[in-house]
Amino acid sequence: MTARHIPFMTLAPREDGAAVRGAIERVVARGWYVLGPEVEAFESEFAAAMGAASSVGVGNGTDAIALILRALGIGPGDEVITTPLSAAYSALAVVMAGARPVFADIDPERLTLDPEQVARAIGPRTRAILPVHLYGQAADMEAIGRLASRHNLAVVEDCCQAHLATSGGRPVGTIGIAGAFSFYPTKNLGALGDAGAVVTSDRALADRVRRLRNGGQTDRYHHAEAGVNSRLDEMQAAVLRARLPFLRGWTARRRALAARYRSALAAASPAIEMPREMDAGHVYHLFVVRAKARADLQARLAADGIETLIHYPIPIPRQPALADTRPADCPIANRACEEILSLPLHPGLSDEDADAVAAAIVNKGSGVVS
Repeated sequence: MTARHIPFMTLAPREDGAAVRGAIERVVARGWYVLGPEVEAFESEFAAAMGAASSVGVGNGTDAIALILRALGIGPGDEVITTPLSAAYSALAVVMAGARPVFADIDPERLTLDPEQVARAIGPRTRAILPVHLYGQAADMEAIGRLASRHNLAVVEDCCQAHLATSGGRPVGTIGIAGAFSFYPTKNLGALGDAGAVVTSDRALADRVRRLRNGGQTDRYHHAEAGVNSRLDEMQAAVLRARLPFLRGWTARRRALAARYRSALAAASPAIEMPREMDAGHVYHLFVVRAKARADLQARLAADGIETLIHYPIPIPRQPALADTRPADCPIANRACEEILSLPLHPGLSDEDADAVAAAIVNKGSGVVS
């Protein structure tokens, strides 16, 4: 039994603390809080970091997806194929745009959209594919890209868990027409509240998203179309600017911890199963294992002072909020939702705590994954 309490995550600033406090003080001293110089600077810096030509700051990651779809002209009567395993916000963003989410099952190893299932789901109303780079691992973008090209579909990437991730060496968010990022505080690059961004190398698309996020205004008080109010504020932009230089180091730390887990947890097989690292560009937003006896394993870890979470316990097609979309059943995702368990993994986690988590699983884990 571990003598320490190991929280799932800690959100207090650490090595970035002085930079974050300085950013907040700078904004307060300037007295400009919405769509000002901090947002403009962050948009430029984040686009460069993600390898895109443009970035547009918005209120959150959900809005980022919805605004991309709207900017592409996707809405009522259209369908967008997406994954059943994600935060429900991925599909809710499609609904916000007025379109219908269509669910294709997942690859059992990658846990992201299965291109073969996507191909079966394409119909006459399909306008786009929305892959989610889940837990920090990119979807199979090469296969999804081929499908999209064959059927003349847009690819909109949900990168909300995948800051700096790559697919075959290509930065996520730059492979499709655009990528949506979230800066919710728990994300690899987190704000001190809600925040999001769209990245794209299509300048016309960026211009329309920029207009839509601000009520559809072409200039002050002139609304050319019915936009929304989804603006990244100056305070969050300044905090994100302060933290962005730390992101590569934090990503390297996440990868090192994941490798440590993988090595130590090999001794727990077949009690648990670790989804494969399908691409070296994985950025480990979460470290997820699978266990048939998940409830028992989670309870035993809690008794040892180790906090774990489940991302996500309910497949999106089974959410009552999506019932009106006539969702298809996705058995592989259904099973995954019954077995997945997220272990503590964040840049502030020590090697000793990671080793304690792994040791507790090796000693306490139960249930065989077949």
